[in-house]
Amino acid sequence: MTLIEASAINNTASADIFPLIDTHTHFDAPVFDEDRIEQAQLAYDKGVRHLVLVGYLQRHFARLYETQQQISHAEQLSNVTHLHQEKCFPKVHIALGLHPFYIEQHTDAHLQEMAQMLNSNRPLAIGEIGLDTFTDAMKQPEMFAKQQRFFGAQLDMAVAHHLPVMLHIRKAHAEALALLKAHRYDAHQLGGIAHSFSGGVQEAKAFAKLGFKLGVTGQITNPNAKKLRLAIQAAVESYGIDCLVIETDCPDMMPILCQTVDHSLKPASPNNASALGQDKENEWGATSMHSRNVPANLLYVLHSLSELLKVPASILAEQLWLNSCNALQTKWSDTL
Repeated sequence: MTLIEASAINNTASADIFPLIDTHTHFDAPVFDEDRIEQAQLAYDKGVRHLVLVGYLQRHFARLYETQQQISHAEQLSNVTHLHQEKCFPKVHIALGLHPFYIEQHTDAHLQEMAQMLNSNRPLAIGEIGLDTFTDAMKQPEMFAKQQRFFGAQLDMAVAHHLPVMLHIRKAHAEALALLKAHRYDAHQLGGIAHSFSGGVQEAKAFAKLGFKLGVTGQITNPNAKKLRLAIQAAVESYGIDCLVIETDCPDMMPILCQTVDHSLKPASPNNASALGQDKENEWGATSMHSRNVPANLLYVLHSLSELLKVPASILAEQLWLNSCNALQTKWSDTL
């Protein structure tokens, strides 16, 4: 992507608005506490009609529901106090899951509590769950065995409750595919998303063949992400654009068009890896108001993907809406 092409995408994204679904966010993160309502309204103004809050630690499950209620309350209050200038916000949905990177912190009691929550307060999906061997510690046999056990248990919950899953997989695609088969998870029937897809061409085709949608983040806007861009193109050549969904993964995965240089900040993690998987104790400790991604930036993901695939943004947005509904087993109306 040249500077001219990047500028064109930036200008187009500012002008054209389409109904969009942000299929994966951590909008409940503390870095949004000061202006979450304003950012939610901005996202709506940029076309985001639904966003999904995705769980990763049992101790933060309550925070997901509090954030959902906060935005719902803001919309209700707006309807009462701004009768002639109604403020609108995206609808907020919740996925519950125990993230593989935090496997040391997960206990069997957390699995049991999650199972009970599925019965009492059914979420939209289960996630993010999966396997992660990004670090040497995560590759250790005992650690990886526990990851596999928790992944399998959550897949069983998804099958039992007929819920789609959101997969987090880093450097363990083959093992994840084997577990999906062993636990009889059928994405053609249940839906599902390979969140923030990071594999190569063969992995992309394998997950698309199984019925999973590949989650495309702001990383697609980086012209140096050649492996990812090639994998997405290859999957689309084989399975069409209906194998994709888009997401911000905010506050991570800032589109390159939105990045600014701030030398006071810590350097970005390698390969644009999620900050969620960098520090087990303080998930977004290095993220500031200036370096966070926001749901409104989903529009940049759409336009960069449109440029990559040479599909008009209007047509791509319409298909991505249908893809997201299929992946999440919903039937939302795509009206602005």
